[in-house]
Order: sequence, then structure tokens, then C-alpha cells
Amino acid sequence: MRSTIEVPEGDLTARARIRDAAIARFAADGFAASLRVIAADAGTSHALVIHHFQSKAGLRAVCDEQVLRTVREAKTATMVTATPGLLLAQLAAVEEYATVAGYLVRALQSGGDLAATFLDRMIEDAQAYLAQATAARRVRESRDPAARARFLAYSGLGAFLVYLQRYPTPGNDLGEVLRAYTQEIALPSLELYSEGLFTTPELLDDYLREFPAEPQT
Repeated sequence: MRSTIEVPEGDLTARARIRDAAIARFAADGFAASLRVIAADAGTSHALVIHHFQSKAGLRAVCDEQVLRTVREAKTATMVTATPGLLLAQLAAVEEYATVAGYLVRALQSGGDLAATFLDRMIEDAQAYLAQATAARRVRESRDPAARARFLAYSGLGAFLVYLQRYPTPGNDLGEVLRAYTQEIALPSLELYSEGLFTTPELLDDYLREFPAEPQT
């Protein structure tokens, strides 16, 4: 499984190596993975892991932040600052997102308060980069930007989780699954988001007559 974590220049410290090893290990084996295994993956000691992160909970919190940052930056690049050919380049290298995708799946499937908080953070980030994309006139305005961000997060994450249930990972290679999933949904999703689905706004108009949208401040 290839790593998708972009390490900023100068962030090649032992702490960063442990963090990146933990992200890959949590993505592969879930959050039951031991600190000793993570230390071995990073080529360091269990004691040094504890020194930097105090506990597995502390390490996971740092991993969460790094994965969220990676997703946020990739989404912002695609939706706000994309240059010609960027989307095609991202599609060509989609396997490189396998570690992040695996971590996202593990984080959401783990359940509990940590999973709920992780999802809330993803939705907050989605609302932020959608607002930037709207201001840049790359995305249409919404009557309820927060609700739109929630819907996109739910539908995007949910679709991938359902796909994983129907197509078990072959040989634990999530990169292959991510490639197959992307090939299957790229055209219909781009078509839907670019051109819309309904030919008239009748259903929306009916809904808004019954449930008028509150003005956004």
C-alpha cells in the first residue's frame, strides 16, 4: 500500500516518521494495532513513541490531524485552485491515496465519540473549501451551505463504505479497490455535479413552497 501522506519539507523527524508509520498501520490493521508494532514500522523504539505522543490516544489524535489536513488540501486543490490537468493527474495517481482512504474507513468504522468527532471535522473542512470554491465561482451558491457540506460528506464517504462491502479488498490491497472505485464513479459523479440530474426544477420548487429556505447570513 502506497502512502498518500505528504510530508512537509523539514518534517522528517522521528516524530513525523512515527506518525506516518502509525497512519499506515492503523489503515491496514485498525486502531487495535500496538505501539510496539508501530515503533518497529518506524524503525524506532516503543519508548520513543511514548516520549513523543504519551499514549496511543495521543498518537491517534496527531494522525487524525494529519489525515484531515491531507484530505483538506487535496480537496481544496481540486475545487478551488485546480489548474488544467490536475484532476486527470490525481486520477492517474489515485492509488497513492490508499493509506488515507484506509485510515478514513477505519476511523469511521471504529464508532464512538472519536469517530463522530472525526466526521464532524471532515464536514467542517468541507464547508470551508466549498465556501472558497463558491467565492471563486467554481461552485454554485447554496441555500444552505452547511447542509450541502453534510450531504456531500455523507454521500461521498457512505458510497465508498458501501462499495467496500460489495467488493472485499483483494489481498488487502486497498489501492486496487480505490482504483476500481474511482473508475466506476468518476464519470457519473462528474456528470451529476457538472450538469445536474433533473431537467426541470419542479421538485425543488415544490419543496421550497412547502419548506422555504431560511436566508443565509
